[in-house]
Amino acid sequence: MELPIQRAPGVGWLRRAGNRVYPWWLAKMLGTTLGISAFFVAYFWVLRHPLRPVTIMPLTPVDRWIGFWPAALPLYFSLWLYVSVAPALLIDRRELIAYGLAAVGLSASGLGLFLFWPTAVPRAAVDWSQHPAFAFLKSVDASGNACPSLHVAFTVFTAVWFERLLRRLGVGRLARALNWLWCLGILYSTIATRQHVALDVLAGAVLGGAAVAVQLRLLRAFPGPPTRPSPAQ
Repeated sequence: MELPIQRAPGVGWLRRAGNRVYPWWLAKMLGTTLGISAFFVAYFWVLRHPLRPVTIMPLTPVDRWIGFWPAALPLYFSLWLYVSVAPALLIDRRELIAYGLAAVGLSASGLGLFLFWPTAVPRAAVDWSQHPAFAFLKSVDASGNACPSLHVAFTVFTAVWFERLLRRLGVGRLARALNWLWCLGILYSTIATRQHVALDVLAGAVLGGAAVAVQLRLLRAFPGPPTRPSPAQ
């Protein structure tokens, strides 16, 4: 009698995830790189050319409860790794195109709001000279384009897609929970680094959730031709 092959738990999904990187890898790499670059060009142009007076966002008890924590800066910057991995795992051309269009729509919506309703966070009671690690961030990203936080919007957008992809890969609850912990960590870091206030985070989460909800609804409403999944998926 032939015994079934035993596989180490938690390893198979990593192999399947790795196999998903190869299809369309050049298009995915170029699309992500060019998309992020174009976003930053538009973001900083809008930041420096507001059409109306800038509104200072009010503080809430949440902002007073979450103290300034310089160690959250790497978590804040980790967004750019986070948002790059999700599209790399897409292998369906239809989903990949939809993902890209949704990201463009999310960016355009946020930048449009910034252009016609410019906002900024209040000056933080922090001596930035004591925190040289923040020098680059403060030199390139003034405390404007605050509400909604696109940092948060893209985090939430990506987290929902990661949950969708991890379920397809048969990932267990622990690994999926780490995805949401990373998401929450980035959200926390936007306040802990004093780049945003709680209202910016709330508005950004709503915008990101709405973008992915519209995208997934359209994918369900207009299904593509049935495909047979490969073992690598």
